[in-house]
Amino acid sequence: MSAAVSSRPETLTGAPFHYCPGCTHGIIHRLVAEVVDELGLREKAVGVASVGCSVIAYNYLDMDMQQAAHGRAPAVATGIKRVLPDRLVFTYQGDGDLASIGLAETVHAAARGEKITVIFINNANYGMTGGQLAPTTLPGQVTSTSPGGRDVDKMGYPIRMMEMLATLDGPAYLARVSTHSPAQIAKTRRAVKRAFEAQMKGLGFSMVEILCTCPTNWGLKPVEAMKWLEENMLPYYPPGEYKVAEGV
Repeated sequence: MSAAVSSRPETLTGAPFHYCPGCTHGIIHRLVAEVVDELGLREKAVGVASVGCSVIAYNYLDMDMQQAAHGRAPAVATGIKRVLPDRLVFTYQGDGDLASIGLAETVHAAARGEKITVIFINNANYGMTGGQLAPTTLPGQVTSTSPGGRDVDKMGYPIRMMEMLATLDGPAYLARVSTHSPAQIAKTRRAVKRAFEAQMKGLGFSMVEILCTCPTNWGLKPVEAMKWLEENMLPYYPPGEYKVAEGV
């Protein structure tokens, strides 16, 4: 009998993912679960789910979870971490939640150097509610509320969260990664681990932005969506580590 090549992480439940075929939320859930297991932090982990496609993360991660109001996950995580400073506290948020209604919470948590971690899923649209234009939607990108493409003269430019937060003193670790290839998925896992380790060392705020596909709202097949992400999102949102504090 051959040995198992892989198995489900202990922190990942057996519930079937509800995500659309080709969406990489499921991959990211597994990576988070793997890192929590590797660091031995499941009994100390507290996840804060936002509003959006990520809202049902608590069905898939076998740990303490808290639901936050739209955009308020960093504020909720801040409260939990300050009361329970020995816990691993992280938010799991989409770009509409984090960079629109939750922008103030994100920026000020980073500026204060709150010892929490933000897992930021960027798929360049409001995925759950019908694919509307989001703060991260690319110039010219077609969405349900920008059928002619994003006109920057009328709708403004996309927000690059990593570049903006890197100007602040509070963050200890900031990285942008992707899920469009096996090599990039491996880099995503390493970034999540570094972010969690920075938090547990008490070094400050950490955030990992993960570029994610949204085949349904992009109107593409799963493989086409991976290619679209690589060709269109990577040039505007370059992957890399944007801030690494001493000791990370």
